[in-house]
Amino acid sequence: MQSVGAPFGKSLFVLGGARSGKSRHAQEVAEASATAVATGKEGGPACLVYIATAQAFDGEMEDRIARHRADRDARWRTIEAPLALAAALTGADGVDAIMLVDCLTLWVSNLLLADEHVSAHADALVATIARLEGRVILVSNEVGLGIVPDNALARRFRDAAGFLHQQIAAEVDSVDMVAAGLVQRWKSPPVR
Repeated sequence: MQSVGAPFGKSLFVLGGARSGKSRHAQEVAEASATAVATGKEGGPACLVYIATAQAFDGEMEDRIARHRADRDARWRTIEAPLALAAALTGADGVDAIMLVDCLTLWVSNLLLADEHVSAHADALVATIARLEGRVILVSNEVGLGIVPDNALARRFRDAAGFLHQQIAAEVDSVDMVAAGLVQRWKSPPVR
């Protein structure tokens, strides 16, 4: 099992099922990184930025968003980016930034429902991640371990998310898989 304080390099992809603990893990890693910076173990003061992709289309989503907001303290600045994720990361970037994107599967859903070209947005996101000066943690639901969906839109979503996950995992320094609140490091940062 991976500890929260384990180094992740400049980029971390946290993948897991629904209610697996992935968002909590990602936030704990971001806050531990900010604490390491604040205590002088690394660079200058950290700026924690939460980039939210969720949209509140109903009461249940409003409640989920409110719970996530309540889990973050005053150190966090929130940016809502349901579609323009690459632009939001670029705007929040800086050497002192620790950016947490939660979550990529909601972002893919938003793009599909807006009839956007998902692969073009995915390519732009991956290119942006490669150029960031700050640290980034990206959260997503692993959706490819279940049955084949019974409708075309759900299959398009599953496929788009799977292809995006492959691109992100190839680009980032580290990948953590979370299941039942347990974290396994699948990819470790390069030795520098």
